[in-house]
Amino acid sequence: MGEEMKVIVFGLANEEYGIEVEKVRTIERMMPITRVPKTFAFVKGVVNLRGVVIPVIDLRGRFGLPESEATESSRIIIVAVNELEVGFIVDSANDVIDIDSDTIDTPPEVVGGVKAKYLRGVAKVGDSRLLIMLNLSEVLNKSEIIQLEQQEA
Repeated sequence: MGEEMKVIVFGLANEEYGIEVEKVRTIERMMPITRVPKTFAFVKGVVNLRGVVIPVIDLRGRFGLPESEATESSRIIIVAVNELEVGFIVDSANDVIDIDSDTIDTPPEVVGGVKAKYLRGVAKVGDSRLLIMLNLSEVLNKSEIIQLEQQEA
């Protein structure tokens, strides 16, 4: 048996994804987002959350998936990685589950249109449910984001 880990499950483009609970600060309803000039399209802007300014990324845009309008169930998941706090816009935040780290398999090259480098793996939950685990350090890879900005400049 591997380690038990608590994971927040969220929906994005008809797939279920997971982020370890200890990396998640809070889950918020959609709120006004202030645009920031000269950022990529997937960087939607910043929010002021209890006095802290946090950049917000549309995960659909980050993964190259078609973006969609926010709905009643859209959420902003605030995560913290390496002293960096960032909000992810997701279609829905569904629940918190326990998974065994041994059930996480290496991701195939592309899952649901998302490149493997952004994924930590695919976890089997029960008999029929697959949960795509994010590799947050790659999703928030600063050097890649800076390179993209230079290309778009």
